[in-house]
Amino acid sequence: MLVPVKVLFFAKSREIVGKKSSNLALPSPISYKTLLETLITTYLLHDIAQNIILSLNEEFCNVESTEIVLKPGDELAVIPPLSGG
Repeated sequence: MLVPVKVLFFAKSREIVGKKSSNLALPSPISYKTLLETLITTYLLHDIAQNIILSLNEEFCNVESTEIVLKPGDELAVIPPLSGG
């Protein structure tokens, strides 16, 4: 079943995508690996693929998770590494 979610982009991911959010229909349940690969491919995030962290509804996702259950209206955040000084 496909579930409509909102994808939020921060820092470098926002620069690459060119917007702060997007709507996307994703299968549920979905593994972390498949979710990450889908987002990288859909939004052309290959340049930062090795450094992305995902969160679901403001909680970091477990990278070992084989079953992330998405519900309509959930918010996924794509968080690349942040730099600062």
